[in-house]
Amino acid sequence: MSSTKTRDGFSGALAAGLALGVSELVAGLVGSLPSLIESLGNWVIDVVPPPVKDWAIDVFGTNDKLALLIGIGLVTLILGALVGLFARKRFWLAVVVFAGFGVVAALAGARDPAVSFGIAVIPGALAAITGLGALQWLYALGEEKPAEEGEPSPARRAFLVGAGAVLGAAALSASFGRVLLERGRIIAAGRSEVMLPTPVETVPPVPGPANFDIDGLSPIVTPNSDFYRIDTAFAVPRINLPEWTLSITGRVDRPYELSYGDLMDMDMVERHITLSCVSNRVGGNLVDNAKWLGVPLSEILNRARVSDDAEQLVGRDVDGFTVGFPVEAAFDGRDALVAVGMNGEPLPFEHGFPARLVVAGLYGYVSATKWLSEIELTGWDEFDAYWVPRGWSKEAPIKTQSRIDTPNNGSVIEAGGRSIAGVAWAPHRGISGVEVQVDQDGQWVEAEMSEPLSKNSWVQWRIPWDPDPGQHMIRVRATDGEGNTQTEETSPPAPNGATGYHTIRVTVSST
Repeated sequence: MSSTKTRDGFSGALAAGLALGVSELVAGLVGSLPSLIESLGNWVIDVVPPPVKDWAIDVFGTNDKLALLIGIGLVTLILGALVGLFARKRFWLAVVVFAGFGVVAALAGARDPAVSFGIAVIPGALAAITGLGALQWLYALGEEKPAEEGEPSPARRAFLVGAGAVLGAAALSASFGRVLLERGRIIAAGRSEVMLPTPVETVPPVPGPANFDIDGLSPIVTPNSDFYRIDTAFAVPRINLPEWTLSITGRVDRPYELSYGDLMDMDMVERHITLSCVSNRVGGNLVDNAKWLGVPLSEILNRARVSDDAEQLVGRDVDGFTVGFPVEAAFDGRDALVAVGMNGEPLPFEHGFPARLVVAGLYGYVSATKWLSEIELTGWDEFDAYWVPRGWSKEAPIKTQSRIDTPNNGSVIEAGGRSIAGVAWAPHRGISGVEVQVDQDGQWVEAEMSEPLSKNSWVQWRIPWDPDPGQHMIRVRATDGEGNTQTEETSPPAPNGATGYHTIRVTVSST
């Protein structure tokens, strides 16, 4: 490839990068404008086939949003480079591609019910204009001009300086824009000013017997910063707390609306509840336990007088995402909350601030609406929530599961006494026993369990182990509070949760 073509390709990539950066900066400065990158990310999440989403969660786990961000950036740069290669003599091609990119971004942004197309088109239009201007300027800098004998090409010098300037501007504008967007989101939400009310029912401090002190073992209560996050929001929605409301609608005799202040004035309770993502594979880490503060869902619904023909509760977030589960789950004695607090502080933004649903014993995709804005009561066949048309089951109780945390699968460990330890969970039913098997011909041994915080919380378990040198297989199984032992049959997460025994293999060294 000639030096001119190489410069043209770089010019296109740099112009595309600057376009993205400037669009982020403008969105951050104005505040009311949608982020072009966030709009595209949310659109991609909604339109990609379910198998692709499942693959992304399997491969990237809780880093799936970061992977998508990197993917959007790479695709944009590659597209820009291709445009740069061919548009020097056909600049109309660059106009078409950059304008088309702006239109797609505008359409993606306008999918947000709070954003009109007229507003959504602004970041895309600015991105297109900026990108085209930068490309034209870099083309001009890269034009070959006669050089003195023995001197480097002035075009090359000028291009390198210009390219460096565009690269720096792209990086600075994108970074500063992202900082402004996050700062604006925090200020608008007003989370830092929230004082959680004193609950009428509290949970006692975690006692020593409820939390084994073993290296590598998951803590009985997961810190907020470590709690898994799987959802369809590419970025945390921007919520203005004074304007936020929770509406109770549908098949109720008295529909009504709550402000955040109204919700905080209601009687609150604390509960330890384990949540699990249906995408969690056997032995996976998409499950965690927290202390939640909230209003019992039954109290919210009783005020509305739920009609006798209401069969499904639909939770809807501020962006329109929905979950759905049987109304009975709000009244059958399980812990079900409209939660406002998590581990002693207001809900973190990424976990649903200002309010979310937490329902013990149901996978998150049918129950755990973050950024909650509406609770609608419907008939069972009247409405299918977001994931149901995408191939997942409409009903999804969490299956009894157990996991080995230590030792790690595939690890090489030294001979000598140690513990095999992990966690087990069956929210709403509780765990009555955990058994561990070492090697195929070994006996199932009952493990010691930590003191349960509640039947909705996972438990830790452990057994002492003094292994012989060589390779060993370790399996674990749990029995729930109703006497049902988890099945050995292996199944994938789709359509309603993975099954099977978590099995690992380790090597014990002889020295």
